Amino acid sequence: MRESLERIGRFDPERARQRFASGFAPERTRHIVVRGERAGFVTVKPVASGLLLDHLYVRPEHQGRGIGAWVLREIFKEADAAGLPIRVGALRDSDSNRFYVRHGFTQIEETEWDIYYVRASSAARSNAT
Repeated sequence: MRESLERIGRFDPERARQRFASGFAPERTRHIVVRGERAGFVTVKPVASGLLLDHLYVRPEHQGRGIGAWVLREIFKEADAAGLPIRVGALRDSDSNRFYVRHGFTQIEETEWDIYYVRASSAARSNAT
């Protein structure tokens, strides 16, 4: 995230820390562990419209190995079992935008700094066909 924020001139360590701390939900946060080492974390929160993928962070040294895709598949299984859509936001110009689109998210909104996406539940996707 820092790299993306720096690219657009918006990195502020204090603001980033405050943003994370204000929404931190330890009961909704899971560690991503690879071979006994913490490789990152994911936070998924229930919201009125379904689920919010609030954070998906894979440490840089673990990126590019399919870990994020594996985590998304696990979240998709949980969301589909509950019949819930998943929403996520990504900083404009972040590589995560391509990642989310590649994994089936559809853009629903765009603001000055962020792009928001949704992935419909499997039930909703099958009803659409």
